[in-house]
Amino acid sequence: MAHFEDLNLNTPLLNALSDLGFTTPTPIQEQAFNIVASGKDVVGIAQTGTGKTYAYMLPILKNLKFSKQDNPRVLVLVPTRELVVQVVDEIEKLSKYINNRVLGVYGGTNINTQKQAIAEGIDILVATPGRLYDLALTRVLQLKSIQKLVIDEVDVMLDLGFRHQLINIFDILPEKRQNIMFSATMTQDVDLLINDFFKTPERVSIAVSGTPLDNISQQRYIVPNFYTKVNLLTHLLKDKEHFNKVLIFVAYKRMADRLFDNLDERFHDELCVIHSNKTQNYRLRSIEQFRNGENRILVATDVMARGLDIDNVSHVINFDTPDFPENYMHRIGRTGRAEREGEALVFTTKNEQEAIENIELLMKMTIPVLEIPETVTISTDLIEEERPQIKERNNPNKRRDDDVPGPAFHEKSEKNSKENLGGSYKFKIAAKYKKPKTRGDKNYNRRNKRK
Repeated sequence: MAHFEDLNLNTPLLNALSDLGFTTPTPIQEQAFNIVASGKDVVGIAQTGTGKTYAYMLPILKNLKFSKQDNPRVLVLVPTRELVVQVVDEIEKLSKYINNRVLGVYGGTNINTQKQAIAEGIDILVATPGRLYDLALTRVLQLKSIQKLVIDEVDVMLDLGFRHQLINIFDILPEKRQNIMFSATMTQDVDLLINDFFKTPERVSIAVSGTPLDNISQQRYIVPNFYTKVNLLTHLLKDKEHFNKVLIFVAYKRMADRLFDNLDERFHDELCVIHSNKTQNYRLRSIEQFRNGENRILVATDVMARGLDIDNVSHVINFDTPDFPENYMHRIGRTGRAEREGEALVFTTKNEQEAIENIELLMKMTIPVLEIPETVTISTDLIEEERPQIKERNNPNKRRDDDVPGPAFHEKSEKNSKENLGGSYKFKIAAKYKKPKTRGDKNYNRRNKRK
């Protein structure tokens, strides 16, 4: 088994890793180290939770010489504000015994404060694409000294619609630079980006996106509707000892708020929620409270499934079965991190059957089905999305498709009939709308018409 000493790291980095309690690199860290250190373009494909941040930062920090220049030399792009905060924190931990300057910038906060911090000088800049581009346009941030560009969670970035902003950023970066990209999945969009902007990159692939992590046990429940899901979830969460740190994923923001409202009365002091409509401070506070154990239960949307490193998550519960199989993989990757044991549950309704079949097809395995406990109430109440659409057959005001009026074949009215008047047309118009004889005789035409 490899150790960090085998990677020929310098003493400050080894001391920082020792303080953090790390002795052996993860597979992605071990395989990517020499390639990133060589200066070649790198594409790393590894599941979330495998230590990608250290995989690119360790070789970068090893070769980053001390400098007093103001402009940044390393640029790390990530898709969300939370990831900026997390990556900056990870870099600062590794830089405990290194004299470098790290700054994170993202939208939703005062840009002038960030301009002042940039003007003081930085070595490593971690940013979301939108805010980075805004700062570059102000000329306060100069990117001419960037030697290494890291794009982390690039598949999420493209999913969130950042492709145009990424291309704009590429245009203002120095052409001579090292490109380092990490992604959990290889999609067509990611492949196009690599072909357009990378120079014969070395590829490091640790796990196929559909490979289930061996240390995560997976089980599922077949549940008829939303309120039965809530009843089952409430029943499970009562076991505080077993379900001691639970991340619950839902399909969209409104569902997150709806579930939070339903759980709030029973688990008020143990519960928090996070999605993109929440304010920046609320989101950061929710993550921090869940991370340090103040809250036992966190309800989140899929945007939160990528990259966030929260230790000791005992369970990931898929309250909704995700439409995209890859999203299921990213969700369950939040538990069983750093080779610990984890548990994943998924609730599936009849309408979600196709989604669970696609997930099982991707993983080449069948997820065992558990029986709903007898003490759980099977609800007959339905939420708006679950109710069947009512077809009002006998409503006289409702038109069937075949009753919709077709093209008009009726005769046109006389005033709408056109006549080809040839050259005489202009004379008729001139006679009808001729000008008053004098400027004062405004009613000449009207009087003339009455005669």
